[in-house]
Amino acid sequence: MAEDIKTKIKSYQTAPFDSRFPSRNQTRNCRQNHLDFHRWEKAMTAKGGDVSVCEWYQRVYKSLCPISRVSTWDNHWAEGTFPGKI
Repeated sequence: MAEDIKTKIKSYQTAPFDSRFPSRNQTRNCRQNHLDFHRWEKAMTAKGGDVSVCEWYQRVYKSLCPISRVSTWDNHWAEGTFPGKI
């Protein structure tokens, strides 16, 4: 299964359609993938698992989100003031 995920990550081109976010405005999709990435990363680190499976969410949010928003979130994340439950 890990090879299948790694194959999908390597052949990744753009964010796929997500039926939870059907509208053209992808702000919520961007934020949800950002949160999912950090949740997966935290969970896999705690279990001592392979963190590379989290790359999918990172690639999706980086392709959907504006760079300024991601850098702001990263700054909040580093300061410990990120406004989301992870």
